[in-house]
Amino acid sequence: MTEKLAHPVYAPRDMARYAKPLFVATILTGSFLLFLVQPMIARMALPRLGGAPNVWNSAMLVYQALLLGGYAYAHRISALRPKTQSSVHVVLLLFAAFWLPVGLMMIQPPQGEAVFLWILWLLMASIGPLFFAISAQAPLMQRWYAFVESDEEPYALYAASNFGSFTGLLAYPLLVEPYMPIAMQQMLWSALYVCLMLLVAACALVTMRHGYASEKGTAHDVAAASSPRPALRQCLYWIILAFVPSGLMLSTTTHLTTDLIAMPLLWVIPLGLYLLSFTVAFATKRMLADIVTSAAPFIILAGGGGAFMVSGGSSMIAAAISLVLMFVVAIALHTQMYRMRPSPDHLTLFYLMMSVGGVLGGIFCALVAPLIFDWIYEHPILVVLSALLVPQKALLNPSAFTEMGSGARSRAYYILAAIALLISFLIFKTWGTPHDAPGYFALTAIFCLGLLCMGRPVAFALCVAAVMLGYGGWMNINRSLDDTRTRSYFGVYTVADYPEENIRRLSHGTTLHGMQFTDAAREKSPTTYYGPQSGVGLALAAVPRLFGDTAKIGIVGLGTGTLGCYRTAGQAWHFFEIDPAMVDIAKDPTKFTYLSKCTPDAPIHIGDARLTLAEREPASFDLLVIDAFSSDAIPMHLLTHEAFGVYEAAMAEDGLLVIHISNRYVNLRPVLAAEAQRRGWTLAERFNDIDVESNTTGESSSSWIAFARDEDRLKELTGTVASTDGVDGNGAMWQPVKQREGFAGWTDDYGSVLPLLKFLEETGDAK
Repeated sequence: MTEKLAHPVYAPRDMARYAKPLFVATILTGSFLLFLVQPMIARMALPRLGGAPNVWNSAMLVYQALLLGGYAYAHRISALRPKTQSSVHVVLLLFAAFWLPVGLMMIQPPQGEAVFLWILWLLMASIGPLFFAISAQAPLMQRWYAFVESDEEPYALYAASNFGSFTGLLAYPLLVEPYMPIAMQQMLWSALYVCLMLLVAACALVTMRHGYASEKGTAHDVAAASSPRPALRQCLYWIILAFVPSGLMLSTTTHLTTDLIAMPLLWVIPLGLYLLSFTVAFATKRMLADIVTSAAPFIILAGGGGAFMVSGGSSMIAAAISLVLMFVVAIALHTQMYRMRPSPDHLTLFYLMMSVGGVLGGIFCALVAPLIFDWIYEHPILVVLSALLVPQKALLNPSAFTEMGSGARSRAYYILAAIALLISFLIFKTWGTPHDAPGYFALTAIFCLGLLCMGRPVAFALCVAAVMLGYGGWMNINRSLDDTRTRSYFGVYTVADYPEENIRRLSHGTTLHGMQFTDAAREKSPTTYYGPQSGVGLALAAVPRLFGDTAKIGIVGLGTGTLGCYRTAGQAWHFFEIDPAMVDIAKDPTKFTYLSKCTPDAPIHIGDARLTLAEREPASFDLLVIDAFSSDAIPMHLLTHEAFGVYEAAMAEDGLLVIHISNRYVNLRPVLAAEAQRRGWTLAERFNDIDVESNTTGESSSSWIAFARDEDRLKELTGTVASTDGVDGNGAMWQPVKQREGFAGWTDDYGSVLPLLKFLEETGDAK
């Protein structure tokens, strides 16, 4: 290592005094902008795409690819003279400014699975240059800082970078989206970008003046390469250490939103924890990072079972376990990267390898896994890889092993791991999943074997796999082998038979999407949210009286095709569905027969409902039903003012609009009430409260809201239905929907689910 030279006596030490605050401010601002623009652009894309979990993963893949490009650019120009580096980067920032104000290109999505390629192209064309330029500034600023302040540790600035990213990520859903329309968000981001350019220019000036002083004093560049280049093996190790946390962050997001809790804004939490892990791992004070790294093997072993856990009464606990597991693994592996960081002269190579690993993790989860797996198997795979990579020490050293040779000792550990796998299979064969004392005792035995194998990464990883397999893994694999599951870009669909009850269910992630009785006597009976006493069931039953025998019906959201069995002779039905995989399931008579038995000739229009409905002739439908949910996610773009404009055009003048608003986490009534008030429409809600314990009809509790332009037309529906049931027509079945004071509804330009979260309403914090 070349000895560091002192600054020349005439070097501008006065400017170096302010270097660290300046560089920290620049890095914080750039990282804040990067993670403010990600959810902002996703929000802008909603009217054209929607919000399935894989949409976010696709966007993350684009961001990671642009980040890789930025890091590669930073690594390439870091070999140039400081003055040249500074000039080139400032010019790049000025060039990217031509894409201001930040926004989306007017490119419409295609139908079907090609949507994946579309979102890649859309994001690249819309924000690619801006994101590329900003992503490069974090490693580049650290490189410049290492040149200006050669005695300081530049890697600590990466902790500041990720703190800025974390702040930007949280600022959007908590502060920006609820209070600013899209146009104002664009102006805010663009103004901050101009501030960033000024900060980078200031950093460039400091760097160039320092370089000029060094050259004038005949000192060589103290930041020039002076240590051996890291070996290829070292670079590959950095890549794999970055690959696992990146992939685990995405797989945890998909696992949470698909199989545990499809709660709005939940995707923010894994990404936020992932960013925070860098702040902990790269911090100057090492105690927290070291403690978490030491605890990581125990947490992986104890929490591994959650990788195969599906929703149920303990879904909140399972979600918490998944998040803690991901956070701990990310800290442990990023800490290992920090421990093996190179000297500052190879800093940009280090970050380039980190970015390569991040992109590979994104490719694996967003592109490869949906093609080769029918469930979120990438999640347990990444947990097992974590068990292989986290630093671990032998917890126990049984005396029986001390006399063995190294080969015999290794075989003994593998035998223990094999026993753990055998026990997990016996749990599956005996109980399916452990749900009583003997099952949990067997699972505890696997855990103890894992403790014995700690310190032997391969044997330990096999024990972690055994814990996961015993806690539902074998059952999940068996379901895949039975060909009851389908995975598409928009989610995971599971068809499950329950012979003892003569029913077949379709689940989309955590949400029941339909059910059919398998006995011939009841196979045409509408069930779940679509039963005869549901809002949509009452509306469809009233159609012949309200609109005659040749009524035109439009259904947005196919599901199992349950609603088709309300069709009567002479009616013209059209279905609208975004996912071709859902169409295949509903049309397959070996799975569900609603379509084949009730509406075999009804056309199904594939694509986003707003786009496909907009292509219809005006006044196409007497009754339009909106029932489009991705798991339990909110289709915000289908509930905005602009979306209602599409529905209004598609409805006949005296037509009815019925929207499904059942949701576990969000109260959608204020959105629809505000829109009805804006348009001068009338509305009423039918909440069908079903007692599951005594229910034998297959119906589920549901909430539906009916709209009409004409108040008398809506009264014909609510009054007619009420009298048919023997109840007076004063709203006993259909209830009025109250306006929320101060709530303006959603538009494509402005909207947030935060004020509508039910748990905030219950605590009185919603506004």
